[in-house]
Amino acid sequence: MLNKHLLERVLLRTMASGADFAEIFAERSHSSAINYIDSKIESIYDNTISGVGIRAFLGVRTVYASTTDISEDGLMLCAASVAEAIGDSSVKSNILLCERIFPNIHPVRIVPSAALTGFAAELLRAGCVAAAEYDKRIIQVQGSLTSKDRNILIANSEGLYTTDRSVRTRIVISAIASDGTENQSGSTSPGRLMGLEFFEEHIPEELGRMAAAQAITNLEADYCRAGRMPVAIESGFGGVIFHEACGHSLEATSVAIGASQMAGKLGQKIANKKVTAVDDGTIPNAWGSINIDDEGNPACRNVLIEDGVLKSYMIDRLGSRRMGLPVTGNSRRQNYSYEPTSRMTNTFILNGPDKNSDIIESIEFGLYAKEMGGGSVNPLTGAFNFSVREGYMIRGGKICEAVRGASLIGTGSQILMDIDMVGQNLACGQGMCGSRSGTIPTDVGQPLIRVSSITVGGR
Repeated sequence: MLNKHLLERVLLRTMASGADFAEIFAERSHSSAINYIDSKIESIYDNTISGVGIRAFLGVRTVYASTTDISEDGLMLCAASVAEAIGDSSVKSNILLCERIFPNIHPVRIVPSAALTGFAAELLRAGCVAAAEYDKRIIQVQGSLTSKDRNILIANSEGLYTTDRSVRTRIVISAIASDGTENQSGSTSPGRLMGLEFFEEHIPEELGRMAAAQAITNLEADYCRAGRMPVAIESGFGGVIFHEACGHSLEATSVAIGASQMAGKLGQKIANKKVTAVDDGTIPNAWGSINIDDEGNPACRNVLIEDGVLKSYMIDRLGSRRMGLPVTGNSRRQNYSYEPTSRMTNTFILNGPDKNSDIIESIEFGLYAKEMGGGSVNPLTGAFNFSVREGYMIRGGKICEAVRGASLIGTGSQILMDIDMVGQNLACGQGMCGSRSGTIPTDVGQPLIRVSSITVGGR
């Protein structure tokens, strides 16, 4: 993307006023989206971004700037602005970049940008039509098929020079059902770090029917009863609670400055002994996976919690300097215009010792959260509130009638202790996670779990 010798000169200019480390992040990414609504393809969107971010460190102080001017003059001007902000001393040094090639553990067979637009559009149309035809009460279907082909280059003053390419594909189908007086919705949104071969394992028509079925279930459901009760949270996107209520609290972005409920708790018991949780960016073709992070570190599998004991945080370069702990391959950003921070990749609770049937049968009266929705969390206190997208009451150890309007309210530290049964059907769900360094793809996951008691919002 950029000449190695030019990058060496830009790094030297960045460090000219006293920085002890400098880094260049260059990116060229192509994104596309096909949108479906009201029985037709509504729009086709293509976008290419290209730019460079330059960062300098002086101890635990950082300065970051970005530019779309990738000429030598433009890069030198950007580097000079960083150097002027970092200090006023004069430093002479020498930088020799040495290329490093990391293995690609996420093969792609059908690159979306190289495929015919009509082929991709027909895949989306098939899924949306299947949703619309599922039931006469489905009154509207919307869908989108998105892809991103991301090419990056990273060079730093320690001599690293490396490149990486990643291709992601995702489909979202949502359906609205109506009985003439009220509407309810359902949706599905799988994604993978792969090309259009993604649809060999995710059949569009099946996805459309899943979204429509959820909408009909919610339309026919009564409102959930409120109160404290045991809750069984299903595998897959149920892991969003761990991601939001605990995962963000384990990122160095908050831990290193003491703005996390988990700061200073390494080696301490923070969860039930049945809970082991990991963040793993090495899973082949998983939505949140990477080959390298956005500082050029290889992807890692990090055990965060083992048998209830806090074992590790997720740490980027700045967090490493602040905390005196090694980096963990978790530095990520939305694009070159964002300074990277520590972020999750694929974060999930591992399979446990309990049978799934035993979990349901152990609940005399409670809630079965088949699929979780969105929510909010305070990373400092861990307080959260999440909606249940599809839920059912459990009575006498059996899953019974569907309910709607349910939400789960609690704190991350408490729910970790209250997870007293962990099943054996680990699965992950896909999402987009927003934080200081922008919005990035992440997987969340878990097997079926039981929370012994939690506040359920409803009516």
